[in-house]
Amino acid sequence: MDADVKKEMQQLLELMQEILDDRGVPRNIRITVEEAMQKINPKKPKVEEFSTAIYMLSDISNDINMPSHTRTDIWEAISKMEAIKEKIKETQI
Repeated sequence: MDADVKKEMQQLLELMQEILDDRGVPRNIRITVEEAMQKINPKKPKVEEFSTAIYMLSDISNDINMPSHTRTDIWEAISKMEAIKEKIKETQI
């Protein structure tokens, strides 16, 4: 895995950790973010696991109880995951 992907993975995990640390975020959303974090393995990332994590975050992004700043963070995390997933695909071809 190249340095760009590692850096992006680190930024993604930091963003997701910030969501987990925010006590203003409802518990069900924090649980889903934590499960999505566990799906992506920074040492050996797999496209399928990123797709699953993206789906999980997309599913909760419309939660009516989510604070607006958290929704923005979720969308940013999804965007980062999509970019990393594409880079992983490119290296596998």
